[in-house]
Amino acid sequence: MRFVLKAVSVAVFAVLACAAAAQNFPNKPVRIVVPFPPGGGVDIVARVVGPKLSAQYSQQVIVENRAGAAGIIGTEYTARAAPDGYTWAIATLGNLAVNKHLYSKMAVDPLKDLAAVTQVVDVHFVMVAHPSLPAKTVPQLIALAKRLPPGEITFASSGAGGAPHLGGELFNRLTGVKLTHVPYKGSGPSFTDLLGGHVSLTFDSVLQSLPYIRDKKLAALGVLGAKRAAALPDVPTIAEQGVKGYELTNWFGLVVPSATPKDLIARIHGDFTRVLQEKEIRDRISGMGADVVANSPEQFAAFWRNESEKWARVIKEAGIKAE
Repeated sequence: MRFVLKAVSVAVFAVLACAAAAQNFPNKPVRIVVPFPPGGGVDIVARVVGPKLSAQYSQQVIVENRAGAAGIIGTEYTARAAPDGYTWAIATLGNLAVNKHLYSKMAVDPLKDLAAVTQVVDVHFVMVAHPSLPAKTVPQLIALAKRLPPGEITFASSGAGGAPHLGGELFNRLTGVKLTHVPYKGSGPSFTDLLGGHVSLTFDSVLQSLPYIRDKKLAALGVLGAKRAAALPDVPTIAEQGVKGYELTNWFGLVVPSATPKDLIARIHGDFTRVLQEKEIRDRISGMGADVVANSPEQFAAFWRNESEKWARVIKEAGIKAE
């Protein structure tokens, strides 16, 4: 009987401790890990939301870039962090749902070692090319790629398995052309080389591409999703331009270490989505080419599992491999 009473006491104490932790949260700085270099879409969203959270908490909310290995380094770092609510990550379709099917030696399984907080945004993607590329539409690009030796036209990506890589491989598969994949350590570095004309084009977020499109430093050839992006209403989708079945929309999600107490996850969810739903933030993110989602942890977890299963099939059928 004493043993049972002791076990019950420990359980009650643990529940009360979790409740107290959630109630007192935060009493020190919070880190939002971005598993990519500065300048990419995830980094942009984190730095839009971060200052609002800092003001709400009266605590520093630090955006911490931990880039490398197609987002794996930052993903593993977050999974191994203390489950105390002070380490979050904004991660993507690539490092949450795709990498585990490409990299057999990943030290963590995102679905098991991270907990869903909320899907942050759906991100519109666009195919953008250096102005020197003599193709200004998707049909022109396909015709050019078929005239040139296979592989002469290159496409940059944020790394093997990321959404830009998947976008290019899907384009190759559905059109029968051969664009050569050039992986980088994040979207920021890939855009540096694209702007310099060292690669031909990329399939990346409107969030990152829009300033260069507006300044005519890059040319928008087609939107990757099922519908046109509000920020680029005059740019037709790739499917509209004759590539039937082409559709890819990236997404970003907020995650924490899997052992984080549910009360703390609920608190973080409420605080983060409150900021996302502010009109100023929604309008700003929408104007940059993404749509705020801000769903529940349960909804995001179910969506995340489905995405992992879907892309596992695509990767297997298309024979996509990490490079």
